[in-house]
Amino acid sequence: MDTLTNLKAFLAVARTGSFAAAARELDVAASVVTKRISQIEWRLKTTLFERSTRRVKLTAVGLRYLPAIQRAIADVDELFAELPESGGELQGNVRIKAPGTLAVQLLGPVLERFQQRHPFVSLELLTLDRPVNPVDEGFDMVLTLMPDSFGGVFEEPLCPMPRILCASAAYLERKGMPQHPSELTQHEILNFLPAGTNWIFEGSTGELQVPVQPRLNTNEGQLILSGALAGHGIARMSAYLCESQRRAGTLVPVLQNYPIKPLWLKALVPESRTQVVRIQALIDWLKVELGKIAPTLSNLKGQA
Repeated sequence: MDTLTNLKAFLAVARTGSFAAAARELDVAASVVTKRISQIEWRLKTTLFERSTRRVKLTAVGLRYLPAIQRAIADVDELFAELPESGGELQGNVRIKAPGTLAVQLLGPVLERFQQRHPFVSLELLTLDRPVNPVDEGFDMVLTLMPDSFGGVFEEPLCPMPRILCASAAYLERKGMPQHPSELTQHEILNFLPAGTNWIFEGSTGELQVPVQPRLNTNEGQLILSGALAGHGIARMSAYLCESQRRAGTLVPVLQNYPIKPLWLKALVPESRTQVVRIQALIDWLKVELGKIAPTLSNLKGQA
């Protein structure tokens, strides 16, 4: 039994949720994938997938094995990546988790340029808007704006990501422009759920905290953006999310004299992966490239 090949088939089926899709990804017949999964299940004396006519999904046992198999394949890939087959250039795969809106609006071009610089490096990017332990879920790197912390995981700050309060001109005409954070209790609020409902501002005499009662409380930044554009309330969001709308004037900054502390984008990397050259190279790349973007977002704060 070719254990390595079978384990890669397991990961492909787990990722795609289909024997046929996994077969296309691996460029083999579906029957071959089915046989490879059966061999693993026979070896482990357990069922790893629940089969149905509509979808294949991991059993509880399969979910338990998934992170260990991901790490095992990553270690093997790392071994081969160290071999001088590509003339000393970086090679191998990096498995990344990132928030959806951040990945779509900022990370895409940055990662594309990284791969242009390092053509033998492949990237697997999953967008998940929830806390993720990279060790437990088999990621080489988790990018997060939240204060997530896990044992056995190294935290690398990448860059500050400015935040802003804004609303549509129509909403402000209807409800009025607040002059002090305390007035937010009289307004309709659109809130990013993971950041909490206690909004903190920097005032001339120190920190100001305002507990808000959101009209919309969600973990999806695009819903907050669309709600603000539709005139449904005042939104607190990352500056990158509404950059083009602020430039166009469809969203107006609110309470500019009371700044909001930026969130820090950081990379969470399993301690066992911190010495992998391509992972460290990607961290260094993100620091430089995102570091160029963050100041331009900050400079937009004063624009109406």
